[in-house]
Amino acid sequence: MTLPIYAINLDRSRERWQSLSDSAARQGLVLTRLSAVDGRSVPANERIEVSEEGFRRLSGRVMRPGEYGCYRSHLTALDAIVASGVPAAVIIEDDIEFGDRFMARAQALLAAVPGAEVIKLINHRVRGFRARATSSEGDVIGRCLHGPQGSAACYLVTAKGAEKLARALRPMILPYDVDLERGWKTGAATYTVRDDLARLGPLEEQTEIASRADYRAAKLPAWQRMPTHLFRAFDYIRRILYAFQN
Repeated sequence: MTLPIYAINLDRSRERWQSLSDSAARQGLVLTRLSAVDGRSVPANERIEVSEEGFRRLSGRVMRPGEYGCYRSHLTALDAIVASGVPAAVIIEDDIEFGDRFMARAQALLAAVPGAEVIKLINHRVRGFRARATSSEGDVIGRCLHGPQGSAACYLVTAKGAEKLARALRPMILPYDVDLERGWKTGAATYTVRDDLARLGPLEEQTEIASRADYRAAKLPAWQRMPTHLFRAFDYIRRILYAFQN
């Protein structure tokens, strides 16, 4: 089975789309483009399926427009998978480059862990990794004791997993990449690869979500972030317990 690849891309990001298309063409991969939501074009009072209060409490800062756009774009991709009737698919953002033998390696991961419903194929960090299985292509799959691992730039999701994510991640209370890997909350059997199947491309630095300065400016005062610290501590414990589950 060749896995469909749904690629999220802003209409104005033509250079990113060309770079991604070139990377796909080198391996004979076919992309289905999904028009991304530009969060900057949506006034805060017109955002849907979000909890601004919940986001501030759990994230310790104000939601950035780019984060909202990322969230809505990925929900569009999940809904498209559910509607398509395909058994599984890959969702990517437009700032990646495919690793060697990408499709064969992705397919082999599903065979290695048949019960997996979400498999992250790229991360910013992989620490405290606990191996669960090794695919026929040599990729090791498991879970991490430490997180968040960061990045929703490339992941594999089954139809059942997409349905669970689409339901559990509404409304938005955390950045999408953080909430995506919280299988203990979503109910979707979530795993990660030890070594990335894709890499962030040269255009990744031209972020469409928010810069570090933007994140710093959005932070709430220290005294208002106490609920955030408590949430993260309990969530960290839940992550560790989840890593040891079958």
